[in-house]
Amino acid sequence: MSLIAQLDHLVLTCVDVEATTRFYTQILRMRLETFGENRLAFRFGEQKLNVHVRGREIRPHAHLPVPGALDLCFITTVPLDQVIEHLKACSWPIVEGPVERTGATGRLRSVYLRDPDLNLVELSERID
Repeated sequence: MSLIAQLDHLVLTCVDVEATTRFYTQILRMRLETFGENRLAFRFGEQKLNVHVRGREIRPHAHLPVPGALDLCFITTVPLDQVIEHLKACSWPIVEGPVERTGATGRLRSVYLRDPDLNLVELSERID
């Protein structure tokens, strides 16, 4: 039996907080949240991405907190074709897809893109 029930948050290290905020709020439509002493996070469902700015990371932090090191997969709330149309309307490039992949709970149909720090972001719909 696993000791872990779910993921609460991840920490995203960025270079340009404005560009990162635009991507996660306008392109991925996550909700911007401020907490603590003016810390930023992007909320979606019951999870969030906390934001650290390179060189000003909050302690404790990862051993080597660097922008562009993440490979994230998000399950979409709408059909992937709608997501693709939204990305096109925002002129945000898809680097691969749609392609079929295997996720934590089964088969996925996915597209891949990069955020402003070049983290790989997979947007997926379940197809099982």
